[in-house]
Amino acid sequence: MGNLAVIKKNKDYRKVFGGGKFAAGRFIVIYYQPNKDGTSRFGFSVSKKIGKAVVRNRVKRLFKEACRLNRQSFPAGFDYVLLARRDIAGNNYWQVEESILKLLKKAFH
Repeated sequence: MGNLAVIKKNKDYRKVFGGGKFAAGRFIVIYYQPNKDGTSRFGFSVSKKIGKAVVRNRVKRLFKEACRLNRQSFPAGFDYVLLARRDIAGNNYWQVEESILKLLKKAFH
């Protein structure tokens, strides 16, 4: 289990936000769109409304780890962008992971 393929270009983020579908929960919104690679790529968006840099970076680390450990739960061939909502700041890893898995079920079932 290596590293995640990460979306790096602003153009790719805009494509997923603009043309993709989404599933929204209390803490997280997952945007997803099919890509041409056949692999999954992940992007993480945490606004300054969430908190200072320390808090935002922690949320991004939680997102990254939850996606890495649950990679098999994400259907392949999609670009995913996880957007943090304001209530996420105090959550621990298990709450974040549970939210992501619930949203995936909501989106793909």
